[in-house]
Amino acid sequence: MCGRFTLTVGERFLKQHFNVANVDWDPSYNIAPTQDVLAVVHDGSSNRLGKMSWGLIPSWAKDESMRSKLINARLETADEKPSFKRLMTKRRCLILADSFYEWVIVDGKKQPVRIYPPDHDYFAFAGLWDRWQNAEGEEMVTCTILTKEANDTIEPIHHRMPVILPREYEQDWIDFEAKESSGMKEWVNDVSDIPLDYYEVSPYVNSPKNNDEACIERV
Repeated sequence: MCGRFTLTVGERFLKQHFNVANVDWDPSYNIAPTQDVLAVVHDGSSNRLGKMSWGLIPSWAKDESMRSKLINARLETADEKPSFKRLMTKRRCLILADSFYEWVIVDGKKQPVRIYPPDHDYFAFAGLWDRWQNAEGEEMVTCTILTKEANDTIEPIHHRMPVILPREYEQDWIDFEAKESSGMKEWVNDVSDIPLDYYEVSPYVNSPKNNDEACIERV
């Protein structure tokens, strides 16, 4: 699974890289479920960069109760599950990050590990998004991160990992044209993983209340 990650690049980088005039984002060292994430979608004519709330609420949901259970979507069944199948066809997004955390058991204790691509200033999780309205008519845009079986690098840490798209595949993932959901699943399966590395960090990161550079310091 993917339950915590970072996006520490600032507004200046994001404006220049994505060629947008305004970006509302402060570097975050400990993004947790229900918090805002920065995502990219394609609206049919251009890419749009903005915030979504992490934890999917399907448009047909009666309330927010499913949200905490839908921070991740298993790639293996995303083309079958009612919460994700429709989104796989057209509501695909890039969720921006520059590392993510997992926890391993060391001497009987959970040790947090920061996983990152050494040669990337940012990367993109493959995500799905949806719009939901509450009883008062207030709209929320929410998202989930696709996950898959861990590769050889991540498997010693955790048996699952987020789907991370190489740069050359990012635009294809958010292509506005509707695609068949099982075809998109197979497309992702054929995408090669980017190189990743990792190091241990302090248990300080365990609390989502902590959100500063100490979260990513090597120990």
